[in-house]
Amino acid sequence: MEQIEENLQGKLELLKGEELLVITKATQLNLLGQVFRPIFSGTVSDVQLGHITLTPVIIKMVNAPFYRFPFPLSIPLEQIVSYSTDVPSDMAFPLT
Repeated sequence: MEQIEENLQGKLELLKGEELLVITKATQLNLLGQVFRPIFSGTVSDVQLGHITLTPVIIKMVNAPFYRFPFPLSIPLEQIVSYSTDVPSDMAFPLT
């Protein structure tokens, strides 16, 4: 498991400064009373052992697909199930 995270960390370090779409393991998250699917888009600002930080970050919600979260958001590497640099943060796509 550590080897997988180290490989992922190395790949993500190469993406610093680039936009990234990240999907995490949770089926739903609750943040500030808003329930949403764990799909985030943002610029990779930091990569550390065990997590990445996106800033600015957009949380893709059904009713607000371009909600800009007011703070940088760190995501644990073990929670990431998929990521892509091919989806720009301003691209609309169905979440249902």
